[in-house]
Parts: sequence; structure tokens; C-alpha cells
Amino acid sequence: MIDEIIQDAEARMGKSVESLRQELTKIRTGRAHPSLLDHVTVEYYGSEVPLRQVANITIEDARTLVVTPWEKTMVGPIEKAIMASDLGLNPATAGTVMRIPMPPLTEERRRDLIRVVKHEAEKARVAVRNIRRDANNDFKELVKEKEISEDEERRAQDAIQRLTDRYVGEIEKVLAEKEKDLMAI
Repeated sequence: MIDEIIQDAEARMGKSVESLRQELTKIRTGRAHPSLLDHVTVEYYGSEVPLRQVANITIEDARTLVVTPWEKTMVGPIEKAIMASDLGLNPATAGTVMRIPMPPLTEERRRDLIRVVKHEAEKARVAVRNIRRDANNDFKELVKEKEISEDEERRAQDAIQRLTDRYVGEIEKVLAEKEKDLMAI
């Protein structure tokens, strides 16, 4: 019973950290990376689809992405979708190939992005703490129903606290990496 609760909490904490990593990949540094365009959707035959499903996205150099649509007719809609996204990118189209230069980040923009990154990390820490709280409440329920002793509850709470500390530490590492990435020129 206790082990199941701890395993569930560990799995959920791991998902919180993974979710943070996913969110941080969307926050652009000065470098080009295909995942920057992951959340861009394009109008394709009446429905919104992810850009990856209608075009090939590659890296030309450290500061340039290349988007090659699979159909010639998709050049215009893809270009509009990229410009309409909140990324502040302007594609340069040559025939069916779009080159997207990454504008260099200003110092002020870097500070704003670091603020956003810290906010995302805090949301992840809160999520991990909420998971700890849920697990501790489950342990209290088990004690109330006389399924485990108070000593077992205390040991289980200590185990959950160690898990929480480990995952909060992981969040801190991810945050430090992203901050370093953002401040690199």
C-alpha cells in the first residue's frame, strides 16, 4: 500500500520535471532548434495541424532554421503561421524553402526570458509539492483506517520528503542550465 503511493508520487514528480523540460524548450535562446516551432499550427485543408506534419524542419547553421513544405501550396499558410506565432520570427521565402533567421537576443529580452523560466520552474516545484501533499494525505487516510501504524506513516512521509527534495533539486538543475543557456551570447 505504502509502496504503491510512493511509486505513484515518484512517477508524477518525474512527469512534472519532464513537463518543465518541454516548456523550457519552447523558450528560445539565441540558437536555432527545430523544437522552437513545435507549438506552431498551420491551416491544412480546413483543420489546424502541427507544422511538423506539413513540412520538414532542419537547422542550417547555429542561427538559422530551414522549413521545407511537402506541398508547394503550403508555403503561404506556413509563412503566415510562423509570423503569427508569439516567437517574433520572420521567415525569408525563396521558392519552396523558408529560411528563418534567429534574431539575437537583447539583454532586456534575456532578463524577461529568465523571469519566464523562473516562473515555469516555480510552477513545477509547486506541482511536486502538491504531489507530496497528496501522498501524505493518503498516508493519513491509511492511519485513520488503521491499515498502517503511525510509525509506518512517519517513515513513508520521510521517503516522500526525500523524493520531493530529489525532484526539486532536478528542477533547480534544469533551471540553472536554461539560465546559463539564455545568458550565453
